[in-house]
Amino acid sequence: MNKIITIFILCIGFSLGTQAQKAKRPNPYFKEQQLPNGVKYLPAPPDTTSTQFANDIAQYMWGKSQRQGARGRQAIDHATMSVDDMIRLFSPAFGMTISREETPELYRLLGHSIETLRRGTHIAKRTYMRKRPYSRFNEPSLVPRDEEWLRNNGSYPSGHTTLGWGMALLLSEINPERQDTLLKLGYEWGQSRVIAGYHWQSDVDAGRLIGSACYARLHTSAGFLKQLEKAKSEFRRKWKH
Repeated sequence: MNKIITIFILCIGFSLGTQAQKAKRPNPYFKEQQLPNGVKYLPAPPDTTSTQFANDIAQYMWGKSQRQGARGRQAIDHATMSVDDMIRLFSPAFGMTISREETPELYRLLGHSIETLRRGTHIAKRTYMRKRPYSRFNEPSLVPRDEEWLRNNGSYPSGHTTLGWGMALLLSEINPERQDTLLKLGYEWGQSRVIAGYHWQSDVDAGRLIGSACYARLHTSAGFLKQLEKAKSEFRRKWKH
């Protein structure tokens, strides 16, 4: 009886903890339905008989050749969808440590913006439900921990790419002196998904377009623009000090 009670208490604690984690996630500036719909402005994924799909296969083979060494480790790092992990990985390219404590206004802006960008690919993913490369070829990916939960999640467009490219655009607007370095990292973030075997090249290319489209949409939000100005003012006070 005591064992049953203990298990019951642990289950309640786990449930409450999960709900608390969800509650901590920032609110997006726009709902999914308010963002540009990739089904309407992007082409469908390449047909398997097309030259575009032949390029996708060639790029998949290229990606597997890049898995060893530093580039492979970088691709594993880029597999995260955590805002805090992304901030940590983008901070060196930004030229300043970004954190809740040191840059609270920028941290807040990134949190709400990334939560918005997350939603940019959802409609297209559900519409096409494209099979991911590692699943299509029944081969191991570079990041085994994600294989099961992403197996039934649409490959087109790439959500990771949308987040990485969107992050690069936002930070480039805050610190234009570092834009080349930031955009290089944003580009590599998408290519990491090809290297990891989770996305076709055409998924990644579409993900960058969605990131750009959603970032433009963010600039029509009064809340985003207000927080952007706060982040820019904070940055000006701290840059090179």
